[in-house]
Amino acid sequence: MDIRVDTVRKEFSHYPALNDVSLDIRSSELIALLGPSGSGKTTLLRLIAGLEMPTAGRIFFGDEDASSKTVQERNVGFVFQAYALFRNMTVLDNISFGLKVRPRSTRPPKAEIRRRAMELLDLVQLSGLEKRFPQQLSGGQRQRVALARALAIEPRVLLLDEPFGALDAQVRKELRKWLREIHDRTGHTTVFVTHDQEEALELADRLVVMSQGKIEQVGTPDDVYDRPNSPFVFSFIGESSSMPVTVENHELWVGGRAIGLPAPNDAVGEANLFFRPHDVELVEDGAALAGVVAASRRVGGTRRVELEIGGNPNRVEIDLPFDHPAGEKTRIAFRPKRWRVFPQA
Repeated sequence: MDIRVDTVRKEFSHYPALNDVSLDIRSSELIALLGPSGSGKTTLLRLIAGLEMPTAGRIFFGDEDASSKTVQERNVGFVFQAYALFRNMTVLDNISFGLKVRPRSTRPPKAEIRRRAMELLDLVQLSGLEKRFPQQLSGGQRQRVALARALAIEPRVLLLDEPFGALDAQVRKELRKWLREIHDRTGHTTVFVTHDQEEALELADRLVVMSQGKIEQVGTPDDVYDRPNSPFVFSFIGESSSMPVTVENHELWVGGRAIGLPAPNDAVGEANLFFRPHDVELVEDGAALAGVVAASRRVGGTRRVELEIGGNPNRVEIDLPFDHPAGEKTRIAFRPKRWRVFPQA
């Protein structure tokens, strides 16, 4: 099921939560809406679900204008962060609920409802737990039940709002892999909201990075991580360092010295240089950035050092091998291997 969001605006008490957002979601795609709190990602998901109606603009399911249709008419499956399971129902009854409350004309026979629920229990790897109640399950198991319940109604679209937000780190990691496997097996068009960039990069076919009610960038995880199109995306996706530079003669300069990096052809004047701390090379001579170690800490198998570079009001961070002998006040020269330059606002 293709979804098309066409110039959608949403206001709450005259406050614009979404500003003329347009987005095409492909059939069978798993797409992540990613952004900080207040970026509009959950509002966009609720508009797709039919839990909110747009102030302006339209939402299409395939060729059908679904803008004014209810959740039931859109036939979407929704999974919430807080599970929203019925505490007084068994696991089997929770999964079956959406089918049991259908109008009589479209409700499957009891035997068919049970068969479908048992198949989904097997799909989410909870066979044998159908008689338990939600309070007898772990958080990860409850979220699996919530997903099975959403899948039971055979939705046209599956929507997930921070589905792993209430779980600890190890369970989140396990369920991310499991959700990707479920998606590949079922082929549902799936949209999920997260503020966790690692989760989005690992799971999604494409990312939609949002900020202040607008879409900043849409692309594959590799596109967005390796080719961010704005300072916001570069800073928000992955770890980054930045510093002011001057563009002269198609080169980047800091403190009146060229640093050995070519500038984009269209760049001129004052700008900001962005790079990843892990994506640098140490140099012994030649034009480079150079700074003095002000602090260091261990990050996994590397040493993250903060450098004070003359004339730069902010420290920059780079990664060194863990056994690098650099200590406080050590001078280090380096060049980013990949970088972006954005004009100063």
